[in-house]
Amino acid sequence: MFKSQLTSALFVVLFFLSPTYGEFELLQLVLTWPASFCYANHCERIAPNNFTIHGLWPDNVTIRLQYCKPKPTYTTFAGKMLNDLDKHWIQLKYKEAYARREQPTWKYQYQKHGSCCQTKYKQIPYFSLALRLKDRFDLLTTLRTHHIVPGSSYTFDDIFDAVKTVTQMNPDLKCTEVTKGTQELDEIGICFTPKADKMFPCRQSDTCEKTRKILFRG
Repeated sequence: MFKSQLTSALFVVLFFLSPTYGEFELLQLVLTWPASFCYANHCERIAPNNFTIHGLWPDNVTIRLQYCKPKPTYTTFAGKMLNDLDKHWIQLKYKEAYARREQPTWKYQYQKHGSCCQTKYKQIPYFSLALRLKDRFDLLTTLRTHHIVPGSSYTFDDIFDAVKTVTQMNPDLKCTEVTKGTQELDEIGICFTPKADKMFPCRQSDTCEKTRKILFRG
């Protein structure tokens, strides 16, 4: 009985000391390629012909952080911030009026990921930072400069090396396979230090098979 109580008490202590509850070593800006996303999902909005924000994920090198405590309260945006988010972090799965009013994607991302950096970034600084970091990169132009254009397939190294010319540190290429036998570029992760003042090498999600070509959907 005593041993069981001791084990339970130890578990509670470790639970609250766990790095899953607020300590993070990097920030990953995850950018989605809308053509690929909308091919795999039903989109209610017209997909922009450029990368859009999926999320800003506080993370650790060895452990993935999600739904950290305490659960933050999300306050709906209005005015300029609402318009900026709707342009650069478009909620593709929802009709425009509903998306702007209810803001389900942003609320979900903030409570799932933003909760894990709330000791440093409250809601407005968190979303403002995501927008600022996104403005630092034009990945579509970077890829085109390296002769990687939508509608064709490329090697993992071709895409990885092209993105790394602007990130300087390893990005995280994320692939999906909607059509059997064809993997395609889904997202690109760019990583920063917790203060977002320096680049940081991304932990690799390893969702792309490096020996196969990757379709950059047009």
